[in-house]
Amino acid sequence: MKFIDIAPIARIHAFLDNIDVGDHWVHGDLEAYSCKLAGLDKKLSRSLDHDVQLGSSPLEFSKSPVGPLSEASSRRTLIYLILTLNHAYPDYDFSQLKASNFCKETGLSAVEEAVDTHLLEISRVWENTPNAGDSSFLDSLWMAIDEAIVLKESDVYSYKSDLESDPFGENGSVWSFNFFFYNKKMKRILYFSCRATSKAATAKQESSDIKYNSDSDADQDASKYGMANEMDL
Repeated sequence: MKFIDIAPIARIHAFLDNIDVGDHWVHGDLEAYSCKLAGLDKKLSRSLDHDVQLGSSPLEFSKSPVGPLSEASSRRTLIYLILTLNHAYPDYDFSQLKASNFCKETGLSAVEEAVDTHLLEISRVWENTPNAGDSSFLDSLWMAIDEAIVLKESDVYSYKSDLESDPFGENGSVWSFNFFFYNKKMKRILYFSCRATSKAATAKQESSDIKYNSDSDADQDASKYGMANEMDL
């Protein structure tokens, strides 16, 4: 998978970096990737394809969210989704995901409605952002996405987080969504994810971390000085 730098997409991706919307923060990722594999991705793709063929149930071979896993094209789609997550979040390993961790969306309108509803508050922040332009945030967002991936030609998948082995189960998580717009003709995936975290929960966690670090430092100091006193004796 190769990251594709697209100016309108990069602009919105930068805007979505920790937006203050009152009682919580919103962080988003909007990135485009080419499905052309090379190097480590190509090697991992072969390994994943082997694992999928061996580890899938008879039902998944005939039917799964990405299509029958008996077909190479369906397995390829699953592998692209997994590799996209690996690239988007390099601190995590999504190699163990299965087809059941994803869902194929039945229509674009439902996806647009879900995104628009979650990001309504962000639109107000966009209006007060310098050089935002005359278009609303949601109009700018969907125009950028359509320009990058051609929505009418794309299949849309979502990732169902287990809230444990990925960044979407962080302390104070309020909501999150993860969509993949996959255009087979263009051999391209556009990944769009947003998550909201509670300010109160985040502040509480930071306070707890500070206290823990302070207690650890105090214990180390006590141990150090205690040892020094014993040596003096």
